Amino acid sequence: ATMDPHVAFLLLRGMKTLHVRMAAHCANAREVATALTGRPGVRNVYYPGFEGHAGHAVAARQMDDFGGMVSVEFAGGRPAAAAFLESLKLFDHAVSLGDVASLACHPASTTHQLLPKEMLDAEGVTEGLVRLSVGIEDAGDLVADVLQAAEAAARVTQAVGAG
Repeated sequence: ATMDPHVAFLLLRGMKTLHVRMAAHCANAREVATALTGRPGVRNVYYPGFEGHAGHAVAARQMDDFGGMVSVEFAGGRPAAAAFLESLKLFDHAVSLGDVASLACHPASTTHQLLPKEMLDAEGVTEGLVRLSVGIEDAGDLVADVLQAAEAAARVTQAVGAG
């Protein structure tokens, strides 16, 4: 397959700023993951930059930084995850990854919805899990957004008696 000239131009232009964008993704993801850790109603925050993450050693060996992906699991299950997603203002709802814009999705009802429950359970894809692909927006704005959304999830968790 051969690229047309315009696509080649766009690819080359994007490659020139990839290192700057990746630094922002990584820094922002670290801020978001740290902010969500220990919040009421949050059962787990999965981020390979945390030393307790199962893949931390491999990520530290293979990567310069830890990427822009963060997953958060809410104790209130699907209702809490839904409240979190519905409360987000800066994160777009999409199943894509790696955009310059921050994205959020509920894997159990989107990307993994056709898998049997046994497989979801074995892989840790719970009803309370939300995947965040953290973009390059202002870190303070992103943190403020996930914290206010986490408060909504915590209220639901408390209402369902799961937290």
